[in-house]
Amino acid sequence: MTTATTDERTLAELQREHGPALLHFLLGLTFGDRQRAEDLSQETLLRAWQHPEAFDAPYDSMRPWLFTVARRLAIDARRSRLARPAEVSDVVLESAPAREDTADSAVRALDVREAVRTLSPEHRAVLVQIYFRGLSVGETARILGIPAGTVKSRSYYALRLLSRNLPGYSSRSSSSSSASRDTASATST
Repeated sequence: MTTATTDERTLAELQREHGPALLHFLLGLTFGDRQRAEDLSQETLLRAWQHPEAFDAPYDSMRPWLFTVARRLAIDARRSRLARPAEVSDVVLESAPAREDTADSAVRALDVREAVRTLSPEHRAVLVQIYFRGLSVGETARILGIPAGTVKSRSYYALRLLSRNLPGYSSRSSSSSSASRDTASATST
């Protein structure tokens, strides 16, 4: 089965006579996008080639038929583009801020809570006031009713204990033995 198509000579004449006007018309419909307008122009001429019966129509010129087909193709192409999500280039993705991984911070928070629970109530109270509530040494001393030197001492030893109780968080290792650490901890309270 063969499909009838427009002969090459008729199509070449159609392109010569109406091609520039068709391209100009499509440039207006595509907001000046020359590549898109040229693609739609070629698609319009392809439709003319596929439909030789259009040449037998009762009108004098093929221009109204061509412009109607071109307009419909432009509308279909625009609808098709709008139906898809916008494409994102690699440049946009590289410049987008990375979302913070909250899993790591949640794990760290759980580790810190567990380590703080291992502290004595006196050490814990000092750390809560200084580091979690942001109070100064003097303010902490007034609230807890202890001398400022005791606040400093307790915070120092509490932080040392935390560094041992938080695996992987300590950047330095302690050179003293565990017995001397326990002695220092007991004398600081």
